[in-house]
Amino acid sequence: SDVVLDNTYPIYLFKFINCHTNTDEKNVVFKGSIDAGSNYNVTQTTTVFRARNFEDGSTPGLEYESSHDIAQGTGGQGLAGAAGSGNMGSGSDESMSGELMLFNPSSTTFVKHYIARVNYYQATNLSVNTYIAGYFNTTSDIDAVQFAASSGDFDGTIKLYGIKDS
Repeated sequence: SDVVLDNTYPIYLFKFINCHTNTDEKNVVFKGSIDAGSNYNVTQTTTVFRARNFEDGSTPGLEYESSHDIAQGTGGQGLAGAAGSGNMGSGSDESMSGELMLFNPSSTTFVKHYIARVNYYQATNLSVNTYIAGYFNTTSDIDAVQFAASSGDFDGTIKLYGIKDS
């Protein structure tokens, strides 16, 4: 909660470990800030696709999820389904784990690219692996990132790592 994104590292890696919403059909969303967290309203553009399979093995699939994309919007990007609602289950054994990589957030020349991959257990007994690619459309430095439940609360562990150039 007190980590500052700065030019110490060119890549920051967030790891999500057993994040769990307190209500079915909710989500964990993320947003960026250019003013140290006073506002989380940086414009994003994203694309989302997912692989899925039900517990009973029926109707597996791989699909592009256009309804989960953001096209130059300031709302949060959902990590598990659509940002506004989501698809996570809230059972004691249902959670989301994965990672988000943010590239060169201190650059004042380029937009800030990111990629995310998470696996979660959907409220309808479905295992889903979601892939997200996008960017914060600003040349200002991204100095804070917020993770929040789309509604209600969530718990779990989020770890942050800085990755140096070789």
